[in-house]
Amino acid sequence: MDLGLKGKWALVCGASKGLGRGCAEALVAEGVHVLIVARGAEALEATAAELRQGAAQQHGSTVEALAADITTPEGRAAVFAARRDFDIVVTNAGGPPPGDFREWDREAWLKAIDANMLTPIELIKATVDGMAERGFGRIVNITSGAVKAPIDVLGLSNGARSGLTGFVAGVARSGIAGRGVTVNNLLPGAFDTDRLRVTMAAGAKKTGVDPDTVADKRRKTIPAQRFGTPAEFGAICAFLCSTHAGYITGQNVLADGGAYPGTF
Repeated sequence: MDLGLKGKWALVCGASKGLGRGCAEALVAEGVHVLIVARGAEALEATAAELRQGAAQQHGSTVEALAADITTPEGRAAVFAARRDFDIVVTNAGGPPPGDFREWDREAWLKAIDANMLTPIELIKATVDGMAERGFGRIVNITSGAVKAPIDVLGLSNGARSGLTGFVAGVARSGIAGRGVTVNNLLPGAFDTDRLRVTMAAGAKKTGVDPDTVADKRRKTIPAQRFGTPAEFGAICAFLCSTHAGYITGQNVLADGGAYPGTF
């Protein structure tokens, strides 16, 4: 299927590895020009080089890389100094650390809200009107399956990402919806990423169980009996960005191998 994205420009955050990289790879394979952003310069440049030598070369895509912390005003300013207008924005920031809510002070909460709620809002605010003027825009926020099925040790993430979810529910249905702009959230369940390994390590520490045992137990709770891959996550992201997904907006798309037990 041709997703109708060739020649579009995308900003993909947290793209040096994991789910962000999966999204960048999928978009590049569709002929999208991308600006990939992450904090770690070395890993980011390595990813950019691999993308340029692979799908980008094959599909005529441009791959630009900028090492910056997108959760800071300075990082966002650097991004928009490099390129002002984007047709696609994939927001993504590392989740806050797991732990016991009794140990989180006001600073920990504000840091989580800044990264996982306010940063996506700032990126939406900076790009959505330009998208509307051009008659096409796709914003995909990578949040978490924990928005629908909270995980006790991820309270900071549960709270901050739920706040973003509420905001998106309103703005996606505002005047931009009739001007070709969609805003959706993509909720990963257990994907084989560094983040999952950190979360399982925290669970292992809390229970005193071996991390491999924790991982095996987690897999068995998933009907698919496995963890997801960044490549299949990226494919979902690319479809939500496509011309075919113009009638999907304000949604929380859950990709979790069937782990969420609810009907709605």
